[in-house]
Amino acid sequence: MRVKRYVVETMPEALQRIRSELGSDAVILSTKDIRTGGFLGLFGKKKIEVVAATDTAEATDAKAGRPLPASPVVSAKAPAADMAPAAVTTVPKNTAVRAYGGGTPAAPAAAKLSMPHVPDVLAAQETAAASTLPHAGTRSASATAATAAAARGTANDPDLLAEIRQMKDMMRTMALSQTVGKRHPLVERWAERLAEQDLSASIVSDVLGSIELRAESEPDFLTEDKVRDHVRSVLLGFVSGRGGTPLAPDAKVVNFVGPTGVGKTTTIAKLAADQVLRSHRKTGFITADTYRIAAVEQLKTYATILNVPMEVVFSPSDLTKAFDRLDTCEIIFMDTAGRNYRNERYVSELNTLLQARGGSDTYLVLSLTNKFSDMKVIAEHFVPYGVEKVLFTKWDETGSYGAILNLLYEFPLRLSYVTNGQNVPEDIQLLTEDMLVDWIMGEGA
Repeated sequence: MRVKRYVVETMPEALQRIRSELGSDAVILSTKDIRTGGFLGLFGKKKIEVVAATDTAEATDAKAGRPLPASPVVSAKAPAADMAPAAVTTVPKNTAVRAYGGGTPAAPAAAKLSMPHVPDVLAAQETAAASTLPHAGTRSASATAATAAAARGTANDPDLLAEIRQMKDMMRTMALSQTVGKRHPLVERWAERLAEQDLSASIVSDVLGSIELRAESEPDFLTEDKVRDHVRSVLLGFVSGRGGTPLAPDAKVVNFVGPTGVGKTTTIAKLAADQVLRSHRKTGFITADTYRIAAVEQLKTYATILNVPMEVVFSPSDLTKAFDRLDTCEIIFMDTAGRNYRNERYVSELNTLLQARGGSDTYLVLSLTNKFSDMKVIAEHFVPYGVEKVLFTKWDETGSYGAILNLLYEFPLRLSYVTNGQNVPEDIQLLTEDMLVDWIMGEGA
């Protein structure tokens, strides 16, 4: 085996030199960025170091039939002072093959440079199960065991699974972008619109794929009206049956949870004002937000304006006493502290507080100005504790609403209310399926 090291400026340059000097059956063992030249390690030029090897006999000159002289490792366009002889190392045969997990060396293929196959670890469990079937006999027992072990390790690491799913979505997005220019112009316009709304690559792929399938069966389908109606139908299908519903008339305790700065306290004031002024229900406030400066005073101000009682709690034992003092209230709104609920420990502590009273209804409050990736992590921590309703704030501070659909696509959550300003109690309304889809499609009033 021959192993050579190349220092080049670009990978295409490295590939060309490897093919010409080691042949088309060579493999790349490693690549890394390095810096050459400069003064005392400073101002060096960025290069790429590539180590390649071939399993065949030493390359020969095709015309003369003589061994090729050892070529020095030279940085392209580098000064003569940086030139050094190439390191040619003899290593045991088949080392490169074993490094990539292979057994015996395969016959040289007609392809260019070969790279190792990277298995889809998300499908590892399915692959492990399929390997037990008769048709999977071509795989060795050790390979099957390794795949099953990888599946178990991946399944036990939710962070790794999340990263892999994110990478798959990114690759799907790249694939979608590469097809731009190959689609019908009308389909491309909808692809751009949905992407601008920050819809996930999975949803965009489903919508566009549905349009193209429909176009194949109906030659006259690709018209503005028909495609728009079809997109609306597909998007409504994602949120069907999960539109906003008002507070139940018999709701006794309503909890509001969520991260810092999303507007939980103001939202409580809006809903409480509606209950007091329109429904004429006897209302009470409880606040557990003792972390934020002036948080208690803010809710106390609203309580004074609405002439409703308010209790402050610091622990589950305080909460039981507060409920006893507000026993005559028909509905109680509970404000919780905004914390970093990306940390599951905080979520668990909050759930202990909320469970102090049975029969309560809990709303997860999220801001539409936050990134979907952050919303997703928060939802992942709250959903296991039975939170089913989500309320969105700051509707008026963004023009992108795809995060809502993304959240419903991945979690069994139901829409409730949406706030669109600071005015109490006016700037709040139910978020219906039609309203959400209208805004995503650019047809919202």
